[in-house]
Amino acid sequence: MKLRDALGGVATLGIETAPFIYFVEKHSTYVDRMRAIFQLVDSGTPQVITSAITLTEVLVMPIHTGQTQYEQEYRAMLPEHLTHHDLAGQCGHCGAGGSFARAVSFAYPDAIHIATAMIAGCDAFLTNDLDLKRVQEIRVLVLDDLS
Repeated sequence: MKLRDALGGVATLGIETAPFIYFVEKHSTYVDRMRAIFQLVDSGTPQVITSAITLTEVLVMPIHTGQTQYEQEYRAMLPEHLTHHDLAGQCGHCGAGGSFARAVSFAYPDAIHIATAMIAGCDAFLTNDLDLKRVQEIRVLVLDDLS
């Protein structure tokens, strides 16, 4: 599916951690798709939402390996391009112990990302995790399916 078609009508897009890593670390397969998404974001639509744990997740490897360039890029890019939602009370119940997590049995970070997008009212959720396509409560877009 064409990227622009997939994002047509999407005013608010939830994004989990991996697509940010692909963009900042210039993953050869995905950087152009993510660049196109962020160009749309810069033009005003869609607005991007991510969970409060995204910054923590993207910084783990750069800090551990001393890649200060990536650390600086993540710290600069994330606040500029998106709205962080720290919905701890709602997401904690929904993601960690609520019916959502039991129904789909995702790892905690994935459940928090999806729950954040759902609670924030996102029109779609961007990932590259095929397993997340099982979620029925929100439209899940997989980068590998987009061109």
